[in-house]
Amino acid sequence: MTLKALNLALLVLYPVAWAAPLMRAGLLPLFGLEEISVLTGLQSLWASDIFLALVVTLFALFAPYLKTIGLSLVHFDLLSRRALPVLSFLGKLAMADIFLIALYITLAKGIGVGRIETAWGLYLFTGCILASILVAWRTEQSTG
Repeated sequence: MTLKALNLALLVLYPVAWAAPLMRAGLLPLFGLEEISVLTGLQSLWASDIFLALVVTLFALFAPYLKTIGLSLVHFDLLSRRALPVLSFLGKLAMADIFLIALYITLAKGIGVGRIETAWGLYLFTGCILASILVAWRTEQSTG
């Protein structure tokens, strides 16, 4: 798969990853687990903590998607390659989001009050971020 094709695929895969379940959480083992996605998590944050919701929206939605769009523009020679450092910075913001999600899951499991399970969306979202990092790195290498 070429860099262009992989990057364009990310434009479709990111929205799928945002809606996919990142984790399943429940208070007690007897009750069902509620699925939590990036989008449902953001909905809850907007109702309770607007500042944190803005930060997570930036990290989880805007940073990776803007980076992907920017890389596509570079691939099709519609944006100068001088923009690559800015796009790389956006990718670092997106990776910070994966770290935060993993930290929340680890903390929730450590408390031991309920139960939490990772779901396939976490792996998809992580894969999208890692694929985007690879595309950016290979794009930077091809400019040298």
